[in-house]
Amino acid sequence: MTLAIINGSPRGQKSNSKILTEHFLKGYRSKNNQGNVVTSYLVGKEKMQENLEVFKQSEQVIIIFPLYTDCMPGMVKEFFEHLPKNNAESRKDLGFIVQSGFPEAIHSVYLGRYLKKLTQRLGYNYLGTVIKGGVEGIQVMPASMTRKLFDSFRSLGEYYAENGSFSEAIKEKLQGSLRMSKAQQIGFKIVGLTGLPNFYWNSNLKKNGAYQRRNDKPYVAK
Repeated sequence: MTLAIINGSPRGQKSNSKILTEHFLKGYRSKNNQGNVVTSYLVGKEKMQENLEVFKQSEQVIIIFPLYTDCMPGMVKEFFEHLPKNNAESRKDLGFIVQSGFPEAIHSVYLGRYLKKLTQRLGYNYLGTVIKGGVEGIQVMPASMTRKLFDSFRSLGEYYAENGSFSEAIKEKLQGSLRMSKAQQIGFKIVGLTGLPNFYWNSNLKKNGAYQRRNDKPYVAK
């Protein structure tokens, strides 16, 4: 049985999706170190056929990707448009992990519905969609802030290795609430006044020489 995990992040090897996959596979291999696991990346036009072949040759496929401003990355959508319909005589399991920087799950649930419908139309067995917000920044967070997240993904991998499916309890824990409570909204606004939520983005703007132009509005009529 071959499990393929296809990473649809434009960041490829430097993505948060890769980090989450690594912890998922730590859990998976702790329970099933005999399984054949293939990991691949969608980034790069030249890799389309290679990834389609990985998809075709695997009995189980998990596609993990980030949400970019409420949308899936364009290369993920293109990949979906090239997926073949399932042969009625064979079984293929297809699941998804959608992560984003948004703290609320509401941004991803509609995409989850699309992914379920897509899987059904292609004729594959739908494993479900794991949704996790608040992921942006995990590469610069101290271990104390990411421990629970990584532990949850390892547990998700352990359960998958033993059952061939996602744990509903772990999925619910990772998804969290659909919307922030009033108290959380107030707290977020207060923290926002300190500038901490913009630290990661500002550091990237400065690294790319764009910090001074962060407030530009090129499409606003003069």
